[in-house]
Amino acid sequence: MSASSPSPLSVTRDGHVETWTLDLPDARNPISGDDMIDAIVAAADRVNRDVDVRAVIVTGAGSAFSAGGNIKDMQRGDGLFGHPAHRQRVAYRDGIQRIPRALDACEVPLIAAVNGPAVGAGCDLAMMCDLRVASTTAFFAESFVKLGIIPGDGGAYFLPRAVGAARAAEMALTGDRVDAATALEWGMVSRVVVPEELLGAARELADRVAVNPPQAVRMAKKLLREAQGQSLDTVLSLSAAFQAIAHQTNDHTEAVAAFVERRTPELTGD
Repeated sequence: MSASSPSPLSVTRDGHVETWTLDLPDARNPISGDDMIDAIVAAADRVNRDVDVRAVIVTGAGSAFSAGGNIKDMQRGDGLFGHPAHRQRVAYRDGIQRIPRALDACEVPLIAAVNGPAVGAGCDLAMMCDLRVASTTAFFAESFVKLGIIPGDGGAYFLPRAVGAARAAEMALTGDRVDAATALEWGMVSRVVVPEELLGAARELADRVAVNPPQAVRMAKKLLREAQGQSLDTVLSLSAAFQAIAHQTNDHTEAVAAFVERRTPELTGD
């Protein structure tokens, strides 16, 4: 991407909440291109260093959340998809797989505002987020098998954690669509709203997160992520270590004082 080219990821900031918009609407917001991968990874790294960012909303421009991989590139054998087998593995590792690593390491809570179809890697991108709200026009499809491929971007890791093993297998092995109402029933999303209310609903959820002490929120997110693959003893040890840190923060002292005094705390992130 040249210096004069617009970023494929539009980033806006309002108070303590950022909104990241996948901004390639004409192509239905694919995430397999190097420019998009670089932009998402850079944004995640940046907010990790900025404690003033307390929540991030991820959404798509236009009618789709994300079509995942660029099918035209796949057909032509371009970009990510233009390598012999022994190099294709490395291309995935050094390409699209940077996104799940970056988002899994992102300390700031991520809220997917799924405004339309979330297909293939786009479905997986939504599952990489901590919370999800969806428009009534959204649907989800773990559709790799329909193209004769498998989830190459971490879907086999994230999808079962979002919907359970049986439903993840149903989605991955059939490639069928899951509409917004079914996604709500399955617990894939926490709320479904009409399109014009989507960003407002996502922002309301983001604000409920952002009102809390940011260091405690970040540690709680980390603890929830680690708990998915660790033993109880390991999680309890990590919890004790995080709690010891939390007790020493200025925000903890202020939050306790504000609770006792029945007032809104003044949080600084320290």
